[in-house]
Amino acid sequence: MPEWLITTILILVKLGFVFFLLLTGAAYMVLAERKLLGRMQLRYGPNRVGPFGLLQPLADAVKLVTKEDFIPSQADKFLFFIAPGIAAVTALLTFAVIPFGPPIHLFGREVPLVICDLNIGVLYFLGLSSLAVYGVTLGGWASNSKYALLGSIRALSQLISYELSMGLAIVPVVLMARSFSLTDIVNAQAGLPFAILNPPAFLIFLVSVLAESKRIPFDLPEAENEIVAGFHTEYSGMRFGLFFVGEYINVIILSSMVTVLFLGGWHGPLLPGIVWFFLKVGFISFLFIWTRGTLPRLRYDQLMHFGWKILVPLALVNVIVTGAILLLLKTG
Repeated sequence: MPEWLITTILILVKLGFVFFLLLTGAAYMVLAERKLLGRMQLRYGPNRVGPFGLLQPLADAVKLVTKEDFIPSQADKFLFFIAPGIAAVTALLTFAVIPFGPPIHLFGREVPLVICDLNIGVLYFLGLSSLAVYGVTLGGWASNSKYALLGSIRALSQLISYELSMGLAIVPVVLMARSFSLTDIVNAQAGLPFAILNPPAFLIFLVSVLAESKRIPFDLPEAENEIVAGFHTEYSGMRFGLFFVGEYINVIILSSMVTVLFLGGWHGPLLPGIVWFFLKVGFISFLFIWTRGTLPRLRYDQLMHFGWKILVPLALVNVIVTGAILLLLKTG
């Protein structure tokens, strides 16, 4: 079999696996969240559709596909159509550079368990996370509704603010691993994860990704009590569903990035590497749900104050201290 054909087949297989995994994972994360929140609030979650409610995601998908697709008469139809797709596609594309296991031997060769092992994987992630803002912003703008526009403006300012602290929290990781490649960063944590070596960067990044995912206590773009449902107020049917698919895929992506950057990726004792990776991703995703069921929503001024006056200065100080320590260790 020609070399190019084997390479193409391997890429297609990995693409299919990741695509299926992310879409299925997003659907069942909704179910897991509803069940866990139900238990936290002393009630039952969905338990009627299928055994233990396991077919609830399928019922939700059928409902969304069959609902009327409403379009406001004064909306910018082109932007209104593409905005939900931008939110979902950018989240899917991000997983292309995330290594989800150690290389395996297949067809007499070493096959890395990552779709595209870019040597600038960190910059690729930051670039796509910036593009995801456009889906939310255009959705609110194109709806021609003051409530949706207000929600999208809140989302834009929130995401820009917390992207800065998120990017600064990654700088110490790059300094310690001496690489922008996510695979190299995971390999640099074979001894100790960076969450132990640099706890401030880990905590800053964890809080920043919570804000990036627009979830409680940082869900100001969707503050129902103040601005209806936020940027997706005028959406219905499957376009409304695409926003939620993008949100839950984004939670999985951000949990994967926490795992890769700070928790050692696939490294762990006894179990296979890919199992360790998904266990860690599942744990971080559980933290997302736990905070939603535990913490109250912040006021908008508190949200922006916390981002600009606390997280950003802390992240800057951590970059300087980490760089100084690494320089002393190198020269000493």
